[in-house]
Amino acid sequence: MKVGIIGLPGSGKTTIFNALTGGKVKTIRYSPSLSPNVGVSKVNDERLSVLEEIFHPQKTTASEVSYVDVPSLTSDRWTQFLGYIATVDVLLQVIRRFEESGLPPADVRKDIKAMDCELMLSDLATIEKRLEHLEKDLKGKEREPYLREKDLLLRIKSDLEASTPLTEQGLSPDEAQRLSDYQFLSAKPRLLVLNVEESDMSKVPSLEREFSSYPAVAICGKLEMELGELSEVEAEEFRSALGLSERAVDHIVQLSRRLLKLISFFTVNANELKAWSIQEGTTALKAAGKVHSDMEKGFIRAEVITFEHLVKCGSFPSARSRGLLHAQGKDYVLQDGDVVNFLFHV
Repeated sequence: MKVGIIGLPGSGKTTIFNALTGGKVKTIRYSPSLSPNVGVSKVNDERLSVLEEIFHPQKTTASEVSYVDVPSLTSDRWTQFLGYIATVDVLLQVIRRFEESGLPPADVRKDIKAMDCELMLSDLATIEKRLEHLEKDLKGKEREPYLREKDLLLRIKSDLEASTPLTEQGLSPDEAQRLSDYQFLSAKPRLLVLNVEESDMSKVPSLEREFSSYPAVAICGKLEMELGELSEVEAEEFRSALGLSERAVDHIVQLSRRLLKLISFFTVNANELKAWSIQEGTTALKAAGKVHSDMEKGFIRAEVITFEHLVKCGSFPSARSRGLLHAQGKDYVLQDGDVVNFLFHV
């Protein structure tokens, strides 16, 4: 999963980046750099620790999330900005909800609207360019597919001009697939991160409810960045004292995964226990290809057991004797928490 962190100057997005990745990038209001900050964090999944106790693998590998902290959006950086976020899966829009000298009063809804406008303007520019090329394509013999494409583009263009982003246009799965190659920015799932003062932490639940239609998460980026610099024990003690039930970083990761409809399955052998992220609805065949292309090419079957059943049995042999380890074909749809052994031959 690749996440693009965006935000207006002064929103604290680089602070959020540091909190998410454990990075130590300098947090200055107006960075002269046009290069993004890139970092990776692990998906915290408690099931891995449980499976480690059962299998004692030499190595445990969690799923990863890649973060791209995009340079702040200003008029002279628009081209670079678009290039960095075109290929991300999810947009994390950091919104300032704290006051700071030299900045205007925080206005969450105004900042959301400003970014909405910029993303939709980008999509409109993309459509205009494509429509120009389509006029040439329509002069050829194979007109029908281009006419369908033009009709769809004109329809979404009209809605964009009426300030309706692609995520709210009610596109059918087929239409969304036809438009996927365009990498439209207002079509990308977006999570709002309300960056609050530490003194406003008690307001987090009400703020998240207020903006739940986006969806949104409220955190104190500065506090989370500082907690990330402490040992796990010290950080847990601070969180407990503040009444925080979980790391905001983990909450953001889980919300991002939910937006993309991602689930996890696990593979294990003597050498490695590994978590894999796939989309809901992925078949055993495609999941095998995620592990290794040879597994997909030479797929025979998948031996599958749920995480809960495996924990109850304590081992694969015990699960097999109880009839809880099931042989599944290539069309089996993996479920979250499945522990899988792929059998293949090439």
